[in-house]
Amino acid sequence: MPVGINQPSNQIRLTNVSLVRLKKGSLYIHIDNPLTTPQRLILPSGKKRFEIACYKNKVLEYRSGIETDLDNVLQIPSVFLNVSKGQTAPAADLAKAFGATTATADIVLEILKKGELQVGEKERHAQLERVHNEVIDIVAGKLVDPKSKRVYTAGMIAKALEQLSGHRQEEGSGLGTPEDGPGKVKERPTWTGVVATKSAKSQALDAMRALIAWQPIPVARARMRLRVSCPVGILKQPAKVARGEGDEEGKGTVKERILSYVEEVESQGEVGGEWEVVGFVEPGAFKGLGEFVGGETKGKGRVEVLDMAVVHED
Repeated sequence: MPVGINQPSNQIRLTNVSLVRLKKGSLYIHIDNPLTTPQRLILPSGKKRFEIACYKNKVLEYRSGIETDLDNVLQIPSVFLNVSKGQTAPAADLAKAFGATTATADIVLEILKKGELQVGEKERHAQLERVHNEVIDIVAGKLVDPKSKRVYTAGMIAKALEQLSGHRQEEGSGLGTPEDGPGKVKERPTWTGVVATKSAKSQALDAMRALIAWQPIPVARARMRLRVSCPVGILKQPAKVARGEGDEEGKGTVKERILSYVEEVESQGEVGGEWEVVGFVEPGAFKGLGEFVGGETKGKGRVEVLDMAVVHED
């Protein structure tokens, strides 16, 4: 017999395990009495912890609907008091906690859906890395160099975010000049790194706000490409809604006001009694443009998104 092998041949060790735990203890009993209305009594008891053994990375996929086959999620279709010790839950304990008529398969499903997922260090690191890569990809597709309008590589975005998370984001921190100039430091968005408890999309938005505010590298949101159409008869009417007090752009015709939102006009002209302009607009101006066109034209004008983020790639 080879030296160093001490595992019994009849012992099965669970490997690559993720544990899902659920504490449950109250017992619901229905009492039917022909002389009284049926009642439900709740008899409190000490909560016990029940566990199921699952494959790593499969629990979250099942809960999100990606994985539907339980055979690919559960290592063993049994309920345990302690998976690491191989201690299965007695039928009496399951009956007290979940009800005597509840099948084991239903108990497993309840634990799988409602239980607390115990994530190991390696699995937690892998999950964090996936979220981090997704955040970087989203940011890299939405931000550009303000001069060349070209995208940055994922590596450059990642390095810029590392600068933000590695430095104190305040005046004199060595970062680029904040977009709004000195002052109002406390109001600026900050970035401390990726977390696994928030979605990648929301974290990408936070990252973009921080990069734009602190400019560790010159960045700006990629412009949107829009088509705005409006009846010709409304174009020369004076605009009723001003963009702001003292704003000269607020004084003009409807056409002039629409063009004031457009940074670069690609084409414009009249077709079938409607004036149409295609151009590039900053994402922050999109909402204001839509509200202006809808209000001034009383729903007759339209703002269509042709491209959410226009970038130039090498």
